[in-house]
Amino acid sequence: MTEGVWFDEIDSTNAEARRRAEGGETGPLWLAARRQTAGRGRRGRAWESDTGNLFATLLTTTRRPAGEAAQASFLAALAVAELLDAFAAEGAVTIKWPNDVLLAGRKASGILLESGGRADGGLWLAVGIGVNLAHAPEGTERPATALARHLRPDIAYPPPPEIALELLAERFAAWSERWDRYGFEPVLDAWRRRAPGLDGPCVARLSTETLSGVADGVEPDGSLRLRLPDGSLKLISAGDVFFGEAA
Repeated sequence: MTEGVWFDEIDSTNAEARRRAEGGETGPLWLAARRQTAGRGRRGRAWESDTGNLFATLLTTTRRPAGEAAQASFLAALAVAELLDAFAAEGAVTIKWPNDVLLAGRKASGILLESGGRADGGLWLAVGIGVNLAHAPEGTERPATALARHLRPDIAYPPPPEIALELLAERFAAWSERWDRYGFEPVLDAWRRRAPGLDGPCVARLSTETLSGVADGVEPDGSLRLRLPDGSLKLISAGDVFFGEAA
């Protein structure tokens, strides 16, 4: 079983993972906090960190090239989806490309992957995962929700963060083993089954431009295929993407 360390309060679990990695620690090690004072999402956005939600980062190392190592975010999304499946109403859990896990179409989780070089030539990876178990932030760009609002009728309360992390770590380890043994294809196949909207209207907000078109599935490496109005194809490896009516 992967080792874990809990903090009552910390700036962010990803920041702690970076500090440990730069100090030579290799993991695998889960770092989790009951409260964060400086949680971060993509593009440096603040990640609200109410007590009762899960804030965790897996610190590990890899010999994979950086582009391939980034596929770990798909594993993380599947692990979160399976965590939520254990408590949520049937059919409520979906994934929005590449790794936003939704409950009834509203964002319930955020995943932030960070990495850096190691002296031995490999990479350290920090797979940061936040899951809204008990509370959801207000005023977000995309409507957010929490597991507590989508529980099955036979479940009265969402799991405490400690139980949620146990299940998350177990599911991530299972997907990681499958990735190592069989490659990315079975991971991507399972991810596709949870990701609606990959064949309809799509808007992609990239770092330097915003593109509109029609989603045309994903590449074997997980990049999104966006068919532009002129018929050309744009491959997107990172960005804020909106599908369907949200596009």
